Amino acid sequence: MTLLPLTISFVCAPLNLNGTSIHTLDTSNSASSCDTRSLWSIIWSCAATLFACTWTAIHPNIPGMNEGKFAIISRRLSIMIIALIAPELMITWAVRQFFSAQWTVTHGYFAWIGGFILYVDDKPRGTLAPDELLKFVRGGSVDMPVIMEADITDKSKGDGLSKGIAILQLAWFIAQLAARHIQHLPITLLEIDTLAVAALTCIAYGVWWRKPKDVGRPCIVHWKPTGSPSGLAYEYVIALIRLHSSNPNTSSSNRCFSRYYHHLTRPLVSLSGTEVFISPHDVHSRRVPSLGGYGRYRGGIILFIGCFSGMVFGGIHCLGWNFLFQRHTDQILWRAASLGIACMPIFLLLEGGYVILCPGSGNVASALLQYATRTTLFIYISARVIVIVLMMLSLRSLPPGVYDTVAWTKFIPHL
Repeated sequence: MTLLPLTISFVCAPLNLNGTSIHTLDTSNSASSCDTRSLWSIIWSCAATLFACTWTAIHPNIPGMNEGKFAIISRRLSIMIIALIAPELMITWAVRQFFSAQWTVTHGYFAWIGGFILYVDDKPRGTLAPDELLKFVRGGSVDMPVIMEADITDKSKGDGLSKGIAILQLAWFIAQLAARHIQHLPITLLEIDTLAVAALTCIAYGVWWRKPKDVGRPCIVHWKPTGSPSGLAYEYVIALIRLHSSNPNTSSSNRCFSRYYHHLTRPLVSLSGTEVFISPHDVHSRRVPSLGGYGRYRGGIILFIGCFSGMVFGGIHCLGWNFLFQRHTDQILWRAASLGIACMPIFLLLEGGYVILCPGSGNVASALLQYATRTTLFIYISARVIVIVLMMLSLRSLPPGVYDTVAWTKFIPHL
């Protein structure tokens, strides 16, 4: 995967256009004056803002034992790409972890991201969830880990400087967009998309502000009794996977389909908070899944926040309602896709609310609900794809006003 599709320049007409007429557009992007900007300066500004708001905002869980730097960086890049494509899912994940951190916030985060690993007979057994650690401490099976909040903060690689730079970059980017709007200068679609992604990732950034960042090693908790622990949530998930794959009533084709379907839907389901899946690699490395690390708390509030974030993301793209496209068909598609992104989360909210309020629905109701959910997700994903395609096609022509820079002297009071 690459970030190149996200660093392509996307163009819109001035905000006061009504879109009723299509003019010949100038595709020249040469800048010979200090009062103009180039195509690459637009791309660089958006890319820097996207990087600052995603790379620094992502707070991954603690890596597994004996994992190399390549695996850790690859996992972080994968989460970063998810944040660029679906930032509302990152907000859902961040809010779930925030509500799950019920110790001190820092201690709670540290426990949920895999901060305590259980050793039995001086061998690693598995990562402990906070409720498991509490149960074993109360039962006398393990000693309460002695770790201060300052010690956890010391393990964290996050610092105020990196966070401040990211915030300043975003503030400068927003200031430029606001100034261009005030001076009636065209804004590219790339800048609108960057604004939408940055707005949502910064919300997740704020929720994760107290979460330890890039912690490399967990704290060891030793098992004291002679026997071995049983009923760990970690082993329970493994058992479910094994039972599903070894069910004698399941045909080999359905078993193969279920396996691939599991891997394809695991990121989406994990980020949405419906279920946390542990891959074989997670099991081998004894770590919390990349998109897991939370409990089932306040599901209704989290569902509302996630869906509302998706509506905001689509609403920001609706700012391109009257942008100038080469073809009127492209403008209609953009409007429909933007509305789809903004409205489909409402249906997901209603469907998810029905599941929460009516958990014991019959087979017919469950089948209809599954069909409605899949249809909603299909429309939602299709709308995202249409938006990306239209933004790429807009590279064919750029209005000359896009390259004009903001006259900042006009904002300075003078006689």
